[in-house]
Amino acid sequence: MSNIINAHPKLYVVDNGRMRMDKNWMIAMHNPASIDHPNAQTEMIEFPIYSVLIDHPEGKILFDTSCNPKSMGTEGRWTQETQKMFPWIAPEECYLPNRLEQLRVRPEEIRYVIASHLHLDHAGCLEMFTNATIIVHEDELNGTLRTYARNRSEGAYVWADIDAWLKNNLQFQAIKRDEDHLKLAEGIRILNFGSGHAYGLLGLHVDLPGTGSIILASDAIYSSENYGPPIKLPGIIYDSLGYVKTVERIHRLAKETNSQVWFGHDAAQFKSFIKSDEGYYE
Repeated sequence: MSNIINAHPKLYVVDNGRMRMDKNWMIAMHNPASIDHPNAQTEMIEFPIYSVLIDHPEGKILFDTSCNPKSMGTEGRWTQETQKMFPWIAPEECYLPNRLEQLRVRPEEIRYVIASHLHLDHAGCLEMFTNATIIVHEDELNGTLRTYARNRSEGAYVWADIDAWLKNNLQFQAIKRDEDHLKLAEGIRILNFGSGHAYGLLGLHVDLPGTGSIILASDAIYSSENYGPPIKLPGIIYDSLGYVKTVERIHRLAKETNSQVWFGHDAAQFKSFIKSDEGYYE
């Protein structure tokens, strides 16, 4: 018993491959045309897809679940248009089930899955975690289920992914709009970011004895360029005012708690992380 009490959490950064898209989706109007540059060009950029596993004495916690291994290809879950606009490039070793196997973690061992939001690159493998409590923002869950009811994929919400969640009877726990800083385990709190990039987003505030404090922002902030200052809006956005309010809040929280902010898809920041096949944070 004493070993469990004295154990420290370990945080693993799980590399789930790369995605490409027009930079305008990440930084809206990043290169606008002008009189001097009437034919300003856009560009395809590549960025990381990742999830975070926290091996905690109170139970294993997974933050986001990447893309589904069946997403791409002629029979893929994503529409052909989505595959062309947002191609996911990942060797099989990067698939979430395989990454967990590398860490000798079985899906049924996960106690909590925090779904920051339910877009295709963050919730694609939720169906695996039938033993876990799936924690998601209430507005995000409701908006996603409306998409399912219309019987088609819409934007970043994939009908076949949602269908698999429902058929596997996942145990969802919805965080209400007025709930915030909810303690999940010792040193770990759920942050309610509200609407912005999506209908409703969640983050985590993690205190590690050695590493210090980390704010897992997910797509509340795509990258350091979005974070600013100045704050730059992404092209994929549901609530622009909510987005700015959330980024300002994260700035304040990071300063007050002396926390690192881990962005959702920042290629340079991700390169600096210790990956799960290299080690962990504690």
